[in-house]
Amino acid sequence: MIDSYGRKINYLRLSVTDRCNLRCQYCMPESGIEKIKHEEILSLEEIDAIVGTFAKMGIDKIRLTGGEPLVRNGIVTLIEKIKSHPEIKELALTTNGLMLKAMAQDLKNAGLDRVNISVDSLKADKYSDMTRGGKLEDLLAGIEEAKRVGLTPIKLNVVLIGGFNDDEIADFVALTKDEAIDVRFIELMPIGEVARWSKSNFLTNQTVLERVPELKAVKATDPSSPAKYYKLPNGKGKVGLISPITCKFCEDCNRIRLTPEGKLKYCLHSDEEFDLKKALEDGLDLEDYIIKSILNKPKEHSLENGEFIIRNMVQIGG
Repeated sequence: MIDSYGRKINYLRLSVTDRCNLRCQYCMPESGIEKIKHEEILSLEEIDAIVGTFAKMGIDKIRLTGGEPLVRNGIVTLIEKIKSHPEIKELALTTNGLMLKAMAQDLKNAGLDRVNISVDSLKADKYSDMTRGGKLEDLLAGIEEAKRVGLTPIKLNVVLIGGFNDDEIADFVALTKDEAIDVRFIELMPIGEVARWSKSNFLTNQTVLERVPELKAVKATDPSSPAKYYKLPNGKGKVGLISPITCKFCEDCNRIRLTPEGKLKYCLHSDEEFDLKKALEDGLDLEDYIIKSILNKPKEHSLENGEFIIRNMVQIGG
């Protein structure tokens, strides 16, 4: 699939639930969100049908997201279904890691290739505070189990938050010295009800390079990756900087998104959506809807101009 700007679209970020077992401060209000009704969520069979269409149209990489995708009933079965499509070359999953210790082996057996794990502090009290109750020890145990079963290479996603974890930048970078893992710092994005909170805690990723000046840029191996990568001298892993606000990566964007209730989004930072669930229920041609979305994909987003979207990240898919 090629969009109107000549970008090849081969990557689907597929959100399977808006539920989560955490309440991270930058993701949702403390009271939570109004959950999508069960009957409005795509069934496993509907997801499989939509994935089959995408696969025939050129999607070969899928990332499962949420909410927290591991709380979705039938997630292991869904992974098996997705990997049964021969066109899908890579299937990954983004998780907070708290359920990985119990589930990693089953996920691997079902065909999952690798995981990205979100962790915004390496200090138990701060982690619990930001996630409103998460236990760092469970996350760390999940990382170790993911390594053991081979859900690798592992990437750790760190949302950079001023006044919260900027004092841990060097500690996170140090994780890449002796282990072949990537630590990726992500700039806070003004999304949903916590947009204004995000703005007041925003730091640019340039802060990472200022705090750890020994980091050296490395050549990109995937031009469509949103991260610019750096390494410590003789480091085994890499440090990635994902900067959607200060250094957006729209020019090489190769992705589209599907929300838990089947709304196709051509850009995370847009409120325009195409209803694939309804199209499927009405017996319409999914390819027509998908092509329409691809052709409407904008050249770039405008978050750096102070715009933000209405839906919370947990409702869209991280």
